[in-house]
Amino acid sequence: MARYKDSVCRLCRREGMKLFLKGERCYTDKCGFDRRGYPPGQHGQRRIKFSEYGMQLREKQKVKRLYGVSERQFRNYFAKADRQKGITGINLLILLERRLDNAVYRLGFATSRQEARLLVGHGHFLVNGHKVNIPSYLVQPKDVIEVKEKSRGMDRIKEAAEGVARRSIPQWLEMEKDKLRGMVKGWPDREELTTPPIQEQLIVELYSK
Repeated sequence: MARYKDSVCRLCRREGMKLFLKGERCYTDKCGFDRRGYPPGQHGQRRIKFSEYGMQLREKQKVKRLYGVSERQFRNYFAKADRQKGITGINLLILLERRLDNAVYRLGFATSRQEARLLVGHGHFLVNGHKVNIPSYLVQPKDVIEVKEKSRGMDRIKEAAEGVARRSIPQWLEMEKDKLRGMVKGWPDREELTTPPIQEQLIVELYSK
């Protein structure tokens, strides 16, 4: 599957906010968004007024880039969320949060979702004792996510776990730092999904046209 390979700092600048796509670098003075907080390109510093459609599109692009999914994957998530009971926008965000690469990132085993996706794809994690190397795997309540025994000595994982204090672990997850193991306690609440701020209703309006 095609992946974005250019500077991810450009994505934050395009969306006008930090998406924390580069992990620890986003917290330093080297952050590209802090240094140039305007859209990329020669006309980036011009004032732009978005139409209603433009605002909806930008919100969809922001969430898609935040979770690192393709356009086709995002459409499939939306279709699944629309079929479920409840509010479609919230269902969509919960589905994205339940991705294994996101859970690994939220637990603090990786400094970014991109790094978490790479680690999961290389088979460094177990779910309920079984190796899972599919980043889009959807976790369930009571699932146990842990670093594989042979991977516990990796500097990348240990350093990420040590620096997890910079990001608070959400209430729907529980972390045993000394054992490099976490558990899914339940579904995430909408109130926890506030960094960065997301207006999921704009995405619903975009796909409802």
